[in-house]
Amino acid sequence: MFEEIKVKKALNRINKSSSNLPFHWDLNIYRGCEHGCNYCYAMYSHSYLEEKKKFAYTDPGFGREICSSVADKKCAFFKTIYVKTNVAEALEKQLAARSWKKEVINIGGVCDSYQPVEAKYRLMREVLTLMIKYRNPVTISTKSDLILRDYDLLSELAELTSVNIAVTVTTVDEKLSALLEPLASSPEKRFSVLRAFKNTSAITGIHMMPILPFLTDNPQNLEQIMSLAAECNVEYALPGVLNLRGETRKHFFGFLELNFPELADPYRKLYAKGGVDIAYKAKLYGILSSLMERYHLSGDCMKPMQAKLSRSKQLTLMDFSENNF
Repeated sequence: MFEEIKVKKALNRINKSSSNLPFHWDLNIYRGCEHGCNYCYAMYSHSYLEEKKKFAYTDPGFGREICSSVADKKCAFFKTIYVKTNVAEALEKQLAARSWKKEVINIGGVCDSYQPVEAKYRLMREVLTLMIKYRNPVTISTKSDLILRDYDLLSELAELTSVNIAVTVTTVDEKLSALLEPLASSPEKRFSVLRAFKNTSAITGIHMMPILPFLTDNPQNLEQIMSLAAECNVEYALPGVLNLRGETRKHFFGFLELNFPELADPYRKLYAKGGVDIAYKAKLYGILSSLMERYHLSGDCMKPMQAKLSRSKQLTLMDFSENNF
């Protein structure tokens, strides 16, 4: 179900507690995500919008794998997609403001901008056209090869400023991926995105997030992902283990009970305190560190962005000089 809404602001300032991120502004053109990732950390974000609504879903094919029951309110994030139809108009007001300093904008930090609904509304093309107009740096993370539709605009923007394109891959197992992330592109299609954008000036990276204990954390899977990423010549790789809190925790345990009941108890022990067990995390990151070293993958996503932004500023100054002398 799609609901069209109007927004007053397109950009939102990211909480200062997340100041370690290489950006401080977020742009989400949709609220809710059709990809249906069973580990999604953003399920909570529908709560205040849906607290007075009641849902009665009748799609058993999709619902069985996503919810513990088809009427479960937690399905709202996957089932009801809010479309910010005036997002481009609101965005231009902010980009055109004298106070705006052309800071890096993270597009799709909560909801994937290239989820299936984007094929219909095409809002990203409007957004990217404005980014080109104002030469504004962006970073985009996606699980969809629909981003290739905007190859022309992203290539053009990457010639003007810093464009960071990251693809999220949790597993190379097609069947497991389809179960974990029902409507996201296949792993192979996601790697095709990285291969395509290496022919542009865009920075590319891979997000191995989240790594799921007992499902995607085996060394063979992790090595295959890193090996393929290295073949795509990505500038960086960012791994991260699953967190289970709030609505995500409830939903994910329902998913396990339906699909991997033998893992429910091991997960309860591993996540007894909300976050993953410290000893498990230390062992996992030791394996990841070794693999990243083997495949010469950097864990620093900020360095290539800062270098590109510095070059972009120099080019802008050169353009200014040429225009005035």
